[in-house]
Amino acid sequence: MIRPAVPADLDAVTALHAEARATYYRGHIPDEAFDGPAEHARTRAGWAAAIERGAVLCAEQDGAVAGVAASRAIDGVMTLTQLHVAPALWRAGIGTALHRACVEGWRGAGVATARLEVFEHNRRAQDFYTAHGWTPDPDEPLSGNHLVMRLTVPHAVE
Repeated sequence: MIRPAVPADLDAVTALHAEARATYYRGHIPDEAFDGPAEHARTRAGWAAAIERGAVLCAEQDGAVAGVAASRAIDGVMTLTQLHVAPALWRAGIGTALHRACVEGWRGAGVATARLEVFEHNRRAQDFYTAHGWTPDPDEPLSGNHLVMRLTVPHAVE
C-alpha cells in the first residue's frame, strides 16, 4: 500500500533511509559522510520537514514502512529527491509502486518533466531508473559525484 507519510513514520523513514544509503555509499565515501551523528541529525530534520510539507510517500508492507519516496520542485523543476526501499525487500515491486505513485501525482499536477540525481556508483538504482524511462540529462549530466537524469512525465490518454 502506498500512502502519504505522517509524522509518526519519521523514525521508520529515517532508519530505512540510513540502511539503504549505506548499501551504495559504503566503500565509496567516508562512513561519517552518510552514517555519522551529524548526518543522521541533518537527514532526520530534512525528512521531518518533507513529511510536514506532505512531500513524502510511504510504501507499507505488513504494517511496516518498506519504502519511501520524496519529491519537490527545485528551481522550478520537479525533482525526485529520494526513493529508497528496505534492502531486504529489493526486487519485490515496492520501488516500482512508489515510482508509479510519484509519476501519477506529477501527472495530476501537470508536471511535464522531472529530474533526479543518482550516485555514480549506484548501478542498481541507475538501472531501475532507466527501466522506468529516465534518461541522462543532456544539459547537465553530472552534479558532483551524482548522475543527473530526466523523465518526460507520460500523460494519460484521454
